[in-house]
Amino acid sequence: MEILKVENVCKTYGKGETLVKALSNVSFTVEKGEFVAIVGASGSGKSTLLHILGGVDRPTSGKVCVDGKDVYQLNETNLAIFRRRQVGLIYQFYNLIPILNVTENMTLPILLDNKKVDQTYLQELIETLGLQNRVNHLPNELSGGQQQRVSIGRALMNQPALLLADEPTGNLDSKASKEIVELLKLSNRKYKQTIIMITHDYNLALNANRIITIDDGKIINDERV
Repeated sequence: MEILKVENVCKTYGKGETLVKALSNVSFTVEKGEFVAIVGASGSGKSTLLHILGGVDRPTSGKVCVDGKDVYQLNETNLAIFRRRQVGLIYQFYNLIPILNVTENMTLPILLDNKKVDQTYLQELIETLGLQNRVNHLPNELSGGQQQRVSIGRALMNQPALLLADEPTGNLDSKASKEIVELLKLSNRKYKQTIIMITHDYNLALNANRIITIDDGKIINDERV
């Protein structure tokens, strides 16, 4: 089942002589439950693409359909709802709320949506992420790897259509990086979570089921692993 369809997406900045083409006619589809890595050097357009997939940055032209809905035909209110409910974002620098503990950070997206927290699912996630002994800790009381685990838990709480990870191990040592990648793979297997991971590291990308290589704003390779 197709969960994501990207059609001729272009993104430009500036005008005339200062025009920069960040993305040029990017097209691809992703099936539900796939784990896709998008690989490219710095400045290749991969982060711009991720922000467009997540409803954070509008394309100059082209279409992005998630679960059959054309994302950029939504008004600003519905686009905000789409981001909150359909997209889970994992950033390199965690972006946790410093005054909230582990449980509060993980459940924040649910509470912002005025929904009731599924306590059974929350406890299952906490155990899967190995955070049972850290639930009342604040972010500054956690290691980098633990903070990223909380970030993953927060992204999974809404059971989003897409889990988007932007260089999720870029701020971690090799041991923590391996643990985070294993957790992403586990969420893909256990919860059938569709994942799109941005990275500049091809070896890291080999953990995915499929690798899309982007260069100078264009897809130059799309291969199954």
